Amino acid sequence: MPARRLTYEQIAEDLAARIAAGEHPPHTALPSMRELAILYSVSVPTIQKAHIILRERGLTYGVPGAGVYVEERGERDS
Repeated sequence: MPARRLTYEQIAEDLAARIAAGEHPPHTALPSMRELAILYSVSVPTIQKAHIILRERGLTYGVPGAGVYVEERGERDS
């Protein structure tokens, strides 16, 4: 367990790296916010902030009631 909690920026960077590495392929759901909160030992609002960063970077998109999914690379660039 880390000595200090990760910030939402650090979590967003880690998730972005995992997406880039192919750990989360395009159009697959990321783990739920609750699962990510447990994984990173942070609160759900911290995960929500990380999701905002990923969405702003065009890496993810939300489907109401279904979760957050990985964006196809470059798909939303237009």
